[in-house]
Amino acid sequence: MTGFGADFAGAEVRVSPNFGPRGEGAGLELLILHYTGMETGEAAEAWLCDPASGVSSHYLVHEDGRVVQMVRESDRAWHAGAGSWKGEGDVNSRSIGIEIVNGGHAYGLPDFPDVQIMAVIGLCRDICQRRAIRPEGVLAHSDIAPGRKVDPGEMFPWERLAEAGVGLIAAPKPCEGAEPCREGAEGPAVERLQSMLALHGYGVEIDGRFDARTRIVVEAFQRHFRRSRVDGVADAETLGLLGGLLAATAG
Repeated sequence: MTGFGADFAGAEVRVSPNFGPRGEGAGLELLILHYTGMETGEAAEAWLCDPASGVSSHYLVHEDGRVVQMVRESDRAWHAGAGSWKGEGDVNSRSIGIEIVNGGHAYGLPDFPDVQIMAVIGLCRDICQRRAIRPEGVLAHSDIAPGRKVDPGEMFPWERLAEAGVGLIAAPKPCEGAEPCREGAEGPAVERLQSMLALHGYGVEIDGRFDARTRIVVEAFQRHFRRSRVDGVADAETLGLLGGLLAATAG
């Protein structure tokens, strides 16, 4: 790829060599948001375009709102790595990846500037409209790779995106009297929790045992949908949010 016109009208172009063809028959159905986790946007942009890095993304959004496209949307960028959603791997073939310049956990979870979030919203809305990506297909890197990845992190304002029509934040479904589930628990309540998480798309085994993997997946859900407390405990609030999410996406 020696050069291309940007798919998004507001983007600068800086070509990354780190890409390949999408998997045969793969449908483009997911939009994955990341943070860069590096000290500066310039360093992140250089790394995503360095053939030695083996990573890339379709877009990078700088703190000042500048959008840079590095891989054509029709090609497979190397942004997601190992992971799955709704039981299917090779997320890279099914997704568009957006890296958002932010130091992340390694740099104290700094806030995302307003101008940057507005640029992310504009970019995501454009992609979702052109590619017919449904709201529930707008995901965090941590959603598709729980435990391995935690970005874009607890400070990312998913509610602002949802209010602008990007992604999904569902109203909680009443869950009075539900006993909290935590690591070490076993039984039908745990199996029901695992089934709900898997139905939404998370990679979790449905075996009725609240093991370390189940806790990690609950944390991933909370990191996206209950950012105020990420503790891996499926309390009434977490269960209500999960139930509301499934109700909103049913059918």
